Amino acid sequence: MPSALVAQPPAPPAPAVQVAEAVLALPEKLRAGAAVLGYDASGALAQLRPGTNGLICLADDPADPRFHVACYHESLEPFMRRGRELRAAKVDRREIDRLREEEARAGTLPMPRVPAALYELTAPKDSFDVATRAVRSPAPMYVLYIPYATEATTGLSTAGAGGGLPWLMYPGRPQAHVMIIP
Repeated sequence: MPSALVAQPPAPPAPAVQVAEAVLALPEKLRAGAAVLGYDASGALAQLRPGTNGLICLADDPADPRFHVACYHESLEPFMRRGRELRAAKVDRREIDRLREEEARAGTLPMPRVPAALYELTAPKDSFDVATRAVRSPAPMYVLYIPYATEATTGLSTAGAGGGLPWLMYPGRPQAHVMIIP
């Protein structure tokens, strides 16, 4: 197929819009100090704003069919960056999980030494209103990474309980984390 006919991902919004979108996953009082990574005109991930509070936010990917932003503690950046690298190389999700776990256990992929937060917000693609800086029909999710946590060390079930109750995913593994889906 000629390159002119291949669908190109949409151009990213202006950096200020990407910053406004990205920080919406965070509680209001944490937004101003978060670093923001977004997309330049070529579609490459780039720092749009430095941070002061140890949190990093990812702007919505124009190529993603949904609106999705995430913010996390800087101690998770090696883990998150490795996931982005593997996805860019077209590695499937199970293999990404396997490789990151293997690397974390080998000590080549640093993991947080204490619990570290991740905030996510997902919605339909066209749900961000630039004028109001709000998202229609947002679905938040909150995660607390606690490497190697288990049911015994946390008192949390490993079965998704629903109703906003916390539960433990990947127990006993480097990527163990508490999930809270309101």
